[in-house]
Amino acid sequence: MKEKLEKRANLVVTAREIIDLAENEERDLTNEEEQKYEEILADVTKLSAEIEREQKLLEVEAKMAEVTSEPIKDESRTTIEKDEKEIRAKAFRKFLIGGQRALNAEEQRALSSGIDAEGGYTIPPQDFVASLIKAIDDTVFIRQLATKHLLKRAKTLGFPTIATDPSDAEWTTELLTGPFDSTMAFGKREFTPNPLAKKIKISKDLINTSAISIEELVKERFAYKFGIAEEKAYLTGDGSSKPLGLFTASANGIPVGQDVAEGNTGTAITIDGLINAKYFLKGQYLKGSAWIFHRDALKMLAKLKDTNGAYIWEHNVQLGQPDRLLGIPFYTSEYCPHTFTIGLYVGILGNFSYYWIADALDLEMQRLVELYAETNQIGYIARKKGDGAPVLGEAFVRVTLAAA
Repeated sequence: MKEKLEKRANLVVTAREIIDLAENEERDLTNEEEQKYEEILADVTKLSAEIEREQKLLEVEAKMAEVTSEPIKDESRTTIEKDEKEIRAKAFRKFLIGGQRALNAEEQRALSSGIDAEGGYTIPPQDFVASLIKAIDDTVFIRQLATKHLLKRAKTLGFPTIATDPSDAEWTTELLTGPFDSTMAFGKREFTPNPLAKKIKISKDLINTSAISIEELVKERFAYKFGIAEEKAYLTGDGSSKPLGLFTASANGIPVGQDVAEGNTGTAITIDGLINAKYFLKGQYLKGSAWIFHRDALKMLAKLKDTNGAYIWEHNVQLGQPDRLLGIPFYTSEYCPHTFTIGLYVGILGNFSYYWIADALDLEMQRLVELYAETNQIGYIARKKGDGAPVLGEAFVRVTLAAA
């Protein structure tokens, strides 16, 4: 991990040397330099994703170590008295620690029952690397920054708001209290969780002969794909049967009054534009705030310098510390708007604890065995219900390109 952090830092230095050389010679980047610069930034983005994945894996492994810190007892002699699901779970944890050799005969049979309703783990008579080849997952992080509420009984979540604030107090005399102010009024915001669902079919033969746990993989991919759908809605959803997104102008979320284009051009983000956006936000919201941009915007941001000639993008070299822009942490999202055309949104700064998420149903998965028996397939249906919206517009500011 340390090597990757150092490698990423060195790549950033190389990229900045390319920019500095062109600036010192008072010229634009050549086509070759521009290509090299973008290749370096692509490597930086790739390394950043790898570092984040490894960091999450370390956290998962730490939790697993806590769960399995006590020796796992041999339960093979009492399997009749034990719940089958519990036996399989213990055997699987034991397999994760010591591999197949750590399992006794009963545990191996428990993990080989691939047609059981709970799924299983099969080992075919061949050498097989139990790894999955797939594209890199996009990062989803809004839920980590937002405030989450769980609806246990009610169908909706409502919370009071101050619709009209009273005016400021007035200086008066010792015996007087000033005129009555009847302008204070209350309103209510309401969250109505919407259903999110997905269904797939998988060959029964694949489930029974795979060297990896297909059903565990299905659960993991469902969780990730539902996370992607939610992430998109939290950013750009229109609020109709889905969450209201951060980049959707709305009186019920973030109004257009929180859009800041001053300083930016019609096609690019500038340092003046970023500074204007940062100080448009009230100081109380800056603590705990963060930026969100697409990686395409990173190409512009990495070139920007302050009046002292220092780059405003501060790249971290310590594990667990985020990169910073003008001293504020920033994240890159594949689902952030990134069309650099006049008047469009290209980023956001805000205190994301003021984006509220209401979950009414955790991710649930149903296994359909008989329905697709004729085609030798097993079906899976996953469901979730939730809603989300910014609850305080002034806690955010959208970075917008100039209208002309």
